[in-house]
Amino acid sequence: MVPPSSSRPTNPAWKTSLAVLSLLLAAAIWLVGLVDSLTRPSVAPSLQVQQQELSLLAQPSVPETLQPLLVGGDPRDVLLQALQESPGDRLNQRQRMLLSLLASEPVVSPDLEPMLEDDALLVRLRCEAAGGTATVCNDASESQAAALRLGLSVSLPLLSVIAGAVLLLRQGWLRVFGRQSPWPPVRGPALTLVDMVLLVAGGFVVISAVGVPVVAGPLVRSLTSGLASPRREALGVVIQYGVMALPSVLILRRQIRALPVDQLPVDGWLQWKFKPALSAMGSAVTGWLMVTPVVMLTGWLLVKLVGDPGGSNPLLELVLGSRDPLALVLLAFTAVVLAPLFEELIFRGALLPVLAERLGAITGVVLSALLFGLAHISIGELAPLTVLGIGLAMVRLSSGRLFPCVLMHALWNAITFVNLLLL
Repeated sequence: MVPPSSSRPTNPAWKTSLAVLSLLLAAAIWLVGLVDSLTRPSVAPSLQVQQQELSLLAQPSVPETLQPLLVGGDPRDVLLQALQESPGDRLNQRQRMLLSLLASEPVVSPDLEPMLEDDALLVRLRCEAAGGTATVCNDASESQAAALRLGLSVSLPLLSVIAGAVLLLRQGWLRVFGRQSPWPPVRGPALTLVDMVLLVAGGFVVISAVGVPVVAGPLVRSLTSGLASPRREALGVVIQYGVMALPSVLILRRQIRALPVDQLPVDGWLQWKFKPALSAMGSAVTGWLMVTPVVMLTGWLLVKLVGDPGGSNPLLELVLGSRDPLALVLLAFTAVVLAPLFEELIFRGALLPVLAERLGAITGVVLSALLFGLAHISIGELAPLTVLGIGLAMVRLSSGRLFPCVLMHALWNAITFVNLLLL
């Protein structure tokens, strides 16, 4: 149980001063990072191009009754327009070849000929450019496989939004009519707000901002020097994330080890509560479904109001551009295992319960979620990630457990990863 206010630990002056300095430095680092993220390209154009490529390849195998839902308008025209509107320096060799074929200018240099051997869409378009009919040029097996991927990429998000909306309505009905079960008491490590500033601002932001370029840079270069792209970049992501996470984990470990043993709750300071695993998975799936329509609505409103702000996570581009199985496994390990474990440990394991106990549950949920969004240093993803953080915080408080949050975060990242692979 968290100690009462009268027995809360106090902070020496040096510790408070260090926390203030860490907070100022972290604010400066985040501000610079957010401004810099505006210059990073958005992944949205790449997603649009790959979605239209998949639609064009799948079109012959999609029933006419489903084409308005799955394919939309003429995918050839939409894809051509998307490629023409993309900056020239953003198009790779394959996309330039695709653009020339769609524009009826099939000029392919000899060094790009091997690319045509195992690319079903390029083979089909070149066949049609040479005078072949759509029926003769179409590879039925490739088209059917693309239709299956297209169907999954459209139906899975749609079904999850519908299911999530139903669960949200049910939750609202239960709350209005007072039939919702009471939440368990907020519990967490008996740490102060100064401790949290040192953990998040000092460890997660300041030390990591120094440690990643100073430590991870040489380490990545030495360990990946013999690897080819994209394995080199994927392994670099794993190493950099580990170096970034380590300071905060060590600081939190030290903070918890300094707490009085006689005040340790039965379920531990962080309330992991791994068992029962089945109910943890149920809470994770329910939380994921309920937050999905809200996050998607937030992203849609953001684009409608201000346009695409850019600044997408570079990891998304790596996944979209990679065809190497080992590279994808490394990227999936980072997104589905490392990130959920580390981020939930810091933001919902330590930060949220301390904020909720000292500032109130609502303030704790919103503030911890906002810091979670800021931690990703992407202006374009700040609002959706903050909403996701609110959903994760609600699961933490409603279940009284940390483990469902880790599972929900992993599920969110895994579904995102699979959707990218389908494209």
